[in-house]
Amino acid sequence: MRMNQRDTTGRMPYEYKADTNWARYTAFIIDPVDVYGGADSQFEKISEEDKENLAMHMQAMFTEKLSKRFRNSVVPGNETLRIKLTLTGAKANTNVLNTVMHFDLLGGPYNAVQAARDKEGMLSGSVSFAVEVYDSATNALLGAYVAKQYPNAWNLTAGMGSMAASEVGVQKGAEQLLAYLK
Repeated sequence: MRMNQRDTTGRMPYEYKADTNWARYTAFIIDPVDVYGGADSQFEKISEEDKENLAMHMQAMFTEKLSKRFRNSVVPGNETLRIKLTLTGAKANTNVLNTVMHFDLLGGPYNAVQAARDKEGMLSGSVSFAVEVYDSATNALLGAYVAKQYPNAWNLTAGMGSMAASEVGVQKGAEQLLAYLK
């Protein structure tokens, strides 16, 4: 993977993409989501239970989004992609303070600027993950990237609950993968 020079948001800092005709693929297999446990993982005060719940949410959300364009399969084939997802980090919302910061004299203007720049809001949660896309018949790596996703800085509902922003980030990540495969 190399630095993604086209990404100005910081949402996809590293990327590898082979010259691939994505239109020839009609189905996908999605491996169970791995939760990265290395010392350099980026989980900030996230319980093991929350990690597993987020991984299950990621599995369901990515499957749902990919099913809009591809057929969900369990059998490798020439027209089938295999998707490997690794949850590498998550940051929980700072409960109550996250919502208050939308209206606070300091947080309000800061979050307004961050929302306009499509950047992360103050005291908001996020999710980090790696995506690998393979041809399921040959096991050739077709694409890979590292991503960090978070809700818009003005998304008030993403501030409700400690993992709400991470869950919104997963949804945005699934949409990002669907766009990547065009």
